[in-house]
Formats: sequence, C-alpha cells, structure tokens
Amino acid sequence: MAPLQPILVTGATGFLGSHLVRRLVAEGTPVVALKRPTSDLRRLAPVREKVAFFDWDGADPGAVFRAHPGIGAVVHTATCYGRSGEGVQAVVEANTLFPLGLLEAAAARGVPLFVNTDTALPGHMNAYALSKRHFADWGRQFAGNQALRFVNVRLQHIFGPGDDPSKFTAHVIRSCVANVPELPLTLGEQRRDFIYIDDAVAAYALLLETAGNQPAWFQEYDLGMGQAVPIREFAEQVKRVAGSTTTLCFGALPYRAGEAMTCEADLGEMRRLGWEWRTPLDTGIRKTIELEKAS
Repeated sequence: MAPLQPILVTGATGFLGSHLVRRLVAEGTPVVALKRPTSDLRRLAPVREKVAFFDWDGADPGAVFRAHPGIGAVVHTATCYGRSGEGVQAVVEANTLFPLGLLEAAAARGVPLFVNTDTALPGHMNAYALSKRHFADWGRQFAGNQALRFVNVRLQHIFGPGDDPSKFTAHVIRSCVANVPELPLTLGEQRRDFIYIDDAVAAYALLLETAGNQPAWFQEYDLGMGQAVPIREFAEQVKRVAGSTTTLCFGALPYRAGEAMTCEADLGEMRRLGWEWRTPLDTGIRKTIELEKAS
C-alpha cells in the first residue's frame, strides 16, 4: 500500500484546526501544521510529537510546499475575525491575501485539493465576512481553470470545549459557568445554526475522503445542523444546564449594523455524501459545560 500523502492544515493551533489535526493523526494521516513562530501549541499537546510543524514568517507561501513535497491536500482553517482591534487591511491580509498566496503556491506545486473554511454570514456583515467571501470567489476562479479542486465549506457556528473566549458561544458558556453577576446581550432574536465541534470535524474528514472523487472542480457545502435557533434560546439553555446564577441581560447591547437575523445550513449536499450530525444541541452544550467545569 502506498503511503498516505500528508495533509497541510492552516490554523492548526486554533479551535477547529487543532481538533481536525488530532483526528487526522488518530487515523494515521501525516499532518503538516502551518503556524506562526509564536503560536501556542497547548491544544496540540497530545499529538505534538506526531505532527510536522512549519513556521511561516509571512514572506513566502510556497516555502512549506518545498519543505514538505508531496502534500495531498490543504485544509485552510486559519481566520481573523477582527475582534482584537485589527483594521480592515489586516483582516483582508489574513483572510484573503494570505490564503490566496497559499492557493496559488499549492496549484503551482500540483496539490490536487484545497478545502477552505468559509463563513455562513453574508458578505455585507463586516470585513471578516466580506474578506472570507472574496477568497471563496478566488477559489472558484482557480477551480474554474482546473488548477486544483476547491471545496468551500460554509461553516455555521461551531462550539465546544476549549473554544476562543472571544466567540459568542464560548463567552456565554464561560460566563454562566463562572456565575458572573450579569451578562449583557442583544435581544437575542437572531437565529443561528449551532454545530458541535466533533460533528464539524467528522464532516471535514469525509470531505477529504470524497472530494477528489467528485466530478466538479468547485464544490460548496453548508455545514451546520440545519436548525436555526434563537440566540436567546441558546443562552437560556446554557444557563439552565450550567445551573448558573448569572442574569442574562437581553437588550443591553444593540444589534450590529446590518445584522443577519437568520443563518441556517442547507444540508442537502453533505447528506448526499452520507454525513449527518450526531450531537443534539443540548448534548453539545452539556458536554462543553462539563469539560469547562473540569478544566
């Protein structure tokens, strides 16, 4: 049997990326993790010795392919939300220009597959959503020229233990677990599609397995549970499961300009591949709270 080709994962030290890396390693797939020299490796501690790390200095996206020839696919999970005060230019550089350079280098080196993590939010929402949409359009362009297969994953709201505290789900869960006196929130009428991290990672693994067998050079998949839940309901459920004393102050914060009121995945394409989510929302919330309390 021929050895498995390595998978290059960007954002490998982040929430989604680290979970994907751990799954690939568990399956025996060689992994190259593209990271910054200053990245925190704690999320990858259990598999650190089994991963080939490549420190990217921001200069040459093609360097990783020269250092690790024979990469069979790129999975791009790195992102910049702009929540740490980054300006529009920094967000565009992280979400459009960096992956575009990587995409171009991958195509030049004959890498057959690029799996991109896009957002389900509409492009008009903010610089993050617009920059992600622009890169997806570039992926469509490369695929149209048959430079490589491009899989665009329109990811809904993933959540689970160990997520970035700046994200809404993690912020609500950690606040309720900590019993902060008050948690300011919007009215919570926005409906979002929440998906537990294990189910999302299983979908990526399936796409890596099947995308090369699909006739289309550009493939796009919605990834969520296919169920839009009001944010208010999510927060109330977290408080109830956590047994929290936190007061949820709905209406204390305004909606964002141009707020999308409903985001819900159309799972038709994923289901045609045989994928289905396995973790109901209440189970995912309970698992996350239990692990947050134990940490």
